[in-house]
Amino acid sequence: MSRRVRAALAALLAAALGAVVVPGVAQAATVNYVALGDSYSSGVGAGPYDLSTCLRSEKSYAPLWAAAHQVTSFRFPACGGAVTADVINSQVGALSSGTTLVTITIGGNDAGFADVMTSCRFGSTSTCENAVNGAKAFATTTLPGRLDATYAAIRNRAPSARLVVLGYPRLFETTWCGLLAMSTYKRTILNQAADVLNGVIAGRAGVAGATFVDARPAFAGHGVCAADPWIHDVSGVIEAYHPDADGYRYGYLPALTSAIG
Repeated sequence: MSRRVRAALAALLAAALGAVVVPGVAQAATVNYVALGDSYSSGVGAGPYDLSTCLRSEKSYAPLWAAAHQVTSFRFPACGGAVTADVINSQVGALSSGTTLVTITIGGNDAGFADVMTSCRFGSTSTCENAVNGAKAFATTTLPGRLDATYAAIRNRAPSARLVVLGYPRLFETTWCGLLAMSTYKRTILNQAADVLNGVIAGRAGVAGATFVDARPAFAGHGVCAADPWIHDVSGVIEAYHPDADGYRYGYLPALTSAIG
């Protein structure tokens, strides 16, 4: 065998060995992650925030997950106060055919989250009931179409991405927590409204072929009025009724990780 032939065979052998995957050593997958959504994705309540008006925090579940998984790329257009139209008009532009993972929380602001919470915290029982009933009616009649349009816009921009839709926690424990707290009845109907909203979101996510992540079990026992709450009460106007840093780290992040790894 000539020296030239031996050299060629050696090169082929080296290339073949280099292509062998060593058992137990995982090949790094390309993960191009984009986190869309409202304040429950941007991290309102966790702080500190970036210099935008969107109140994005590195302590939200999305950047925490990205950091833990050493993703190839991470984009974070989620914005406090966003409704479905904002996602379609201002956020899906961050997606591309190369996006492999999209997460989103959306729908609460469409259903009037801030107005409902204000009505129940500072209004009468009947005012609270009316606000809750209006939000539930909206969630079951108008919101499904808006969610469908939002998920379709995401699919259009990122057809190969895994879409993960996260729900909202129940905000309250219903145990006694002082004379200045909302009544047990108000807290109960607000939690029931959260259940209705989550049911609608889960249903439309399923139709869109998305993975729905239910945040309620992770937050159970840590709502407002708990001994160890992960939800802000009215201590801050902007952060009221949003998760704190523990809520994102120990509530949302494990729920997301359990669902997708």
